[in-house]
Amino acid sequence: MHPNSTRLFSRGSWPEAKRIGDVLRLETVGGVLMLVLAVVGLVWANSPWAGAYTSFGAVEFGPESLHLRLSLVEWASDGLLAVFFFVAGLELKREFVAGDLRDVRRAAVPVAAAISGVVVPALIYVLVNATNPAALNGWAIPTATDIAFALAVLAVIGRCLPAALRTFLLTLAVVDDLIAIVLIAVFYTDDLSPVPLALVLVPLGLFAVLVQRRVRSWWVLLPLAALAWGLMHASGVHATVAGVLLAFVVPVVRRTGEGPGLAEHFEHRFRPLSAGFAVPVFAFFAAGVSFGGVSGLLSAATEGVTLGIVLALLLGKTIGITAGTWLVSRFTRADLDSDLAWVDVLGLAILGGIGFTVSLLVSELSFEAGSAEYDQAKVGVLLGSLLAVLVATVILRARNRVYRRIHEEETRDENQDGIPDVHQRDGV
Repeated sequence: MHPNSTRLFSRGSWPEAKRIGDVLRLETVGGVLMLVLAVVGLVWANSPWAGAYTSFGAVEFGPESLHLRLSLVEWASDGLLAVFFFVAGLELKREFVAGDLRDVRRAAVPVAAAISGVVVPALIYVLVNATNPAALNGWAIPTATDIAFALAVLAVIGRCLPAALRTFLLTLAVVDDLIAIVLIAVFYTDDLSPVPLALVLVPLGLFAVLVQRRVRSWWVLLPLAALAWGLMHASGVHATVAGVLLAFVVPVVRRTGEGPGLAEHFEHRFRPLSAGFAVPVFAFFAAGVSFGGVSGLLSAATEGVTLGIVLALLLGKTIGITAGTWLVSRFTRADLDSDLAWVDVLGLAILGGIGFTVSLLVSELSFEAGSAEYDQAKVGVLLGSLLAVLVATVILRARNRVYRRIHEEETRDENQDGIPDVHQRDGV
């Protein structure tokens, strides 16, 4: 954001806007907003006013001449999610350049867990739907782990859990997102237009040159980003890929004597927009599937697409992540963090079954809107993610109590050994 952008706000409104931005950067707040709007969309789509919900999502706007006259639903999945993938791409690059993924030995375990956590769910889905060719196109739906949602759940239920657990989940989810991006680009591009795809390199290259020179002016960078997104959309490759490519050219390492690196600066600026608006609005439209009441929900739950996704998210992710972690720890020189127990890994693996944002996106890419498979896929993602949250909560809450008790015992022992209590030391 440009330094003079504060002039857009009055003296009273700028501190308030900054405070709201700080709140929206918290993982729990973004996760709750996403969940609330998803529930609103789901309830509205199954209410007597379902027609209004459908009509609202079908409202179109945008320049027809640029082939960008899209519905609100399309703007949410193609446009707003590009912001989410831009922020995810910044986080991904930061992990590769300056984070845990830079160290091969430290990254090996969560990377292997992420890969097997993609392969096993896909295999389970294919096995469940082997006799239904129409359903097989959805094999990639249960392969994704929702970073924002999973970290938000972990933050709420596991305040005393080891920091290594969050790092493991973050690294796993980041690699998982990278795999999902590749799957979307390779397997869900129907009609490729090479000319717009080649032209993407022009605004992308200019954007790269400017950010490498540490240019931060939004009025220069934003039009280039929008042009790259528009050309990517016109090429037939899903437009969210543009968000990742733009993020990958942003430098991570800061120069000597300067403040936060540009990737960190952009992530700080755009995370509130992603967590507080882009992802919740997408969830509002993506989760709004009509399943015809309780009987319809029960009927959908027994269909191959729904059942395959639920089993893949709940069992496939658990088996894949846990097995991948064990195999790498057992047969290579890479080690599981000493702060973690295997039951912690099990709880985290189950938490990895929260597909939600990316899984809902892949559902829309896999099946035609309005088809039976489309609705079943949405129900499967919602049910599978909900079950993953509930089961993981039971395990990780129990582990949280164990770690809290250990922490309290260690604190008590330190105080008994003559180390003054921190509150007493501060005069509290």
